[in-house]
Amino acid sequence: MEKGLSSLPFILKRRALPALVTFAAVIGGAIAYLIITPRLYEISTRLILDQKRVSVSELGRDLTQLSPGTPGNSNPLADQAELIKSQRVLQKALAKVAAESGFSSPENELTVGQLSRNLKVKIVPATNILEVSYLNKDPTLATKVVNAVSQAMVEDNTQVIRQEAANVRKFLEKKVPDARKRVEEAEQKENKYRQSSGIVSFDEQTKSLVNSLATVEEQENTLVAQLQELRSKEASLRQVTDAKALNQAYAAVRGGQDEELKALRTKLAEIETKLVQARLSLTDSHPNVMNLLGQRNGLRALYFQGLARVSPRSKSISSSSVAGDKISQDLTSELIVNDVERLAVEKKFRSVQANRNNLQARLAQLPIKQQQLTPLTRKREEAVESLKLLQSKLEEARIAEAQLVGNIQIIEAAQPPKKPSLPNKKAILAIAIVFGTALATGIVLLLELMDHTLKDASEAEDLLKLPLLGVLPRLPADAIALEPSGRSGRFLDHVGLVEPYRTLLKNLEFRSPEPLRSIVVSSTITGEGKSLVASHLAVISAMLSRRTLLIDADLRRPMLHTLFNLAPQPGITDVIDSERSLEETVQQTHIANLSVLTCGDLYGRPSHLLESEAMRSVIIEATRQYDFVIIDTPPLCACADGQTLGRQSGGILLVTRPNFTIKEVLQKAVSELTHNQIPIMGVIVNGMTQQTERYYRYPVNGYRPSRHLSEGSSA
Repeated sequence: MEKGLSSLPFILKRRALPALVTFAAVIGGAIAYLIITPRLYEISTRLILDQKRVSVSELGRDLTQLSPGTPGNSNPLADQAELIKSQRVLQKALAKVAAESGFSSPENELTVGQLSRNLKVKIVPATNILEVSYLNKDPTLATKVVNAVSQAMVEDNTQVIRQEAANVRKFLEKKVPDARKRVEEAEQKENKYRQSSGIVSFDEQTKSLVNSLATVEEQENTLVAQLQELRSKEASLRQVTDAKALNQAYAAVRGGQDEELKALRTKLAEIETKLVQARLSLTDSHPNVMNLLGQRNGLRALYFQGLARVSPRSKSISSSSVAGDKISQDLTSELIVNDVERLAVEKKFRSVQANRNNLQARLAQLPIKQQQLTPLTRKREEAVESLKLLQSKLEEARIAEAQLVGNIQIIEAAQPPKKPSLPNKKAILAIAIVFGTALATGIVLLLELMDHTLKDASEAEDLLKLPLLGVLPRLPADAIALEPSGRSGRFLDHVGLVEPYRTLLKNLEFRSPEPLRSIVVSSTITGEGKSLVASHLAVISAMLSRRTLLIDADLRRPMLHTLFNLAPQPGITDVIDSERSLEETVQQTHIANLSVLTCGDLYGRPSHLLESEAMRSVIIEATRQYDFVIIDTPPLCACADGQTLGRQSGGILLVTRPNFTIKEVLQKAVSELTHNQIPIMGVIVNGMTQQTERYYRYPVNGYRPSRHLSEGSSA
């Protein structure tokens, strides 16, 4: 019972919109009933005398300026109030009412006298507002009369101003074409010179050329240093290896590394040894000695044929030039690589020198060309400014004429009153409030019964019978990405965001029977924030001086490389395919102690990779090299990747999200993991807002050290 009462405010907040809509509909029905009930109406409208803001154009405001007053200290507002009740304005108003209402008999027609008696004009104190009201039993007729009077007053007031605006417009329409022609002539001259000189923007082009020249000079200096280093290294290597040309060096390395030649050299050495031993006891004509000599000559012929095969472009290589040992092969190979790199650097150096000379020549010509362009640009700008001024005034004149600008504006049109005198308004509104409240409550209860999504952390713990390891807040937009530009600091420097993740990490460590080395982070469906939880949990682990590796094993929709602004390749697929080692593939982040193994190239059958023995070896090697390994996998309902990797790690951490995670789907996923004997470390609730602080003794954002504690108090 206490739990239900504590969650009631959050239920009401979730269903506030349908409850308010239902309540507003009931109240609106009651108001509609009050409107259609017969009553006596007093309709009013409001006009304002504004000499500054009656038009959106400056010209319109100038035309509507009135004199401050007459020698008799007359008030312009009082003059307009009397003008409203004048016969001229009232006759125009009655003509409008007659046209709208269609009076067919004299007894139905209003007269100027009747209208004047029931028409009231009041000046609202301390304002420039006139309130015009009319009393009648027929609200429609009363509304039409009041609106017709206000419209007739506005039309009469604007008639003269409109004529003045039309005169200004006609004058400007003759001047604008001449100004436009001058602009076109100036633009043609300027464009013609720009085309001939090639100048688009002097400042931008100068800045671009200077920056390019600085970059090229920097490249040139770098290449000079590289070239000197490569030449020095080449001289040393040639002196050590005694190599004369690249093709000879290449053939020497090939001859030393070829397995067939190695075998022939071994056999030749054995035959030579046997021949020496035979000659010690036998003569050269002895059959054994002759046989050994024949074998040696045959092997030598095969050996020289092999040398010709591995060095077809270097026929003159001798057997003594072959790099038979490992050190000679390595030094000769390094000489070949160094020589190739030197040739490439020399070619690039010549290209950079030519580019620098071209940039210097272009930069020297820019000021000369710009000097002739300046007067043409000034003349064009002056013509454009003149044209803009005339066009602006022309538009103001057109707006003033089209808007029928005047000193009087309607700020509140007449509307039938919403509060009738009969029937009893208070009783009807009270009943409507009670009924609306009851109906809104029923709607809230019905929606709660129909909603099958997870609501809060306590519900997740009761539903799954699993330990609740943490309640994580919803991350603001500037704390989601963990890019090298420093945006991750907005997450790490926010104690209200860091502490929930730190608590989660500690709960994982304390509740694990063995030292925690690796976990799998997954969810039931897409959108619950598993990748965000995995990435930010890894950041906290690294912050606590643990060498942490974050693996993106979601080969269907990888996200981690975008959160850290890393390249997706190379990645885990390259390690599984044995194209790269784990050390070569892991990418270091800007956060100390944190490394990321991205997805790599996406395959059509990612399950084949994740189910392989190579994937198991990758996880074993990662847990051996790092203190903590976090694996991000696809949702459990999408594929079985999370279950497969969960068995190979310390367990699965389930991520849920309030008002998003479906209870039935979550229960089914937990049941399958339990039956398959896959360890579940626990569940976390991600994306909580105001409910987050319910799970902390102190509000995280508001907790600060006490002054007494800082002074050494023992309280």
